[in-house]
Amino acid sequence: APAGEILFRHTSRVSAPLESAVAELDMLRGLRTGRVRIATIESVGLSFLPGLIADFGRRHPRIHLDVAVLPGSEVISRLAAGEVDVGFGFIASPPAKIEVALRRDVRIGALMRPDHPLADTPHLTVADCISHPLAVAKPEISFRSVIEPFLVRAAPALPPMVEADSIRMLVELARTGRYASVMTPIGAQGEIASGALRFRRLEDAGLPTNRFALMVGAGGGLRFAPAAFFEHAKLFLSTIEL
Repeated sequence: APAGEILFRHTSRVSAPLESAVAELDMLRGLRTGRVRIATIESVGLSFLPGLIADFGRRHPRIHLDVAVLPGSEVISRLAAGEVDVGFGFIASPPAKIEVALRRDVRIGALMRPDHPLADTPHLTVADCISHPLAVAKPEISFRSVIEPFLVRAAPALPPMVEADSIRMLVELARTGRYASVMTPIGAQGEIASGALRFRRLEDAGLPTNRFALMVGAGGGLRFAPAAFFEHAKLFLSTIEL
């Protein structure tokens, strides 16, 4: 419960005085408003985060939410600097000064229209994708580093591709029918659910999943509003399909 979370965080950290916990419990009773600073990567903002925020807003209508959509590296740096309270992003390993509260492994694949030539290819691999017009993320999007060795292995001299620093752009390129976009399904769940696009998992041996994480800054207790959002996000993310 939010009240238990507040007391636990304040009593477990010597630097957080009891008076602060009491003040936050007053806030829990609705006597004050609160604020949550959220940093997220674009794909999360395009997929489940709006629903999470709406659900939280119905439960806590007096809490102000400040959402920044950022590159993954900036989500990490702002959390580490204490500039935001809660972060959503992909990580290869736990970053310094960051506490990873929840991890979910997300598959990497190719997004395409149902009439794309690769849509029914059995055991789809990166090499199959390279033989068709391909759209990929730029290096600042986390899963590019995961897929890069497999791109180079499939074609040491890579053919011309479209590189984009936007998940929405990758989705829209797939919608044209010309391109297969290498990405995770996060950010395209609506199109996949409607049947407008298909997501095919890449089956290359050794291709790792991309690790999604809910994060907070390490070394400091969350105040009531961020703690309430944090607990709500943990529960929400444990129940949805990624």
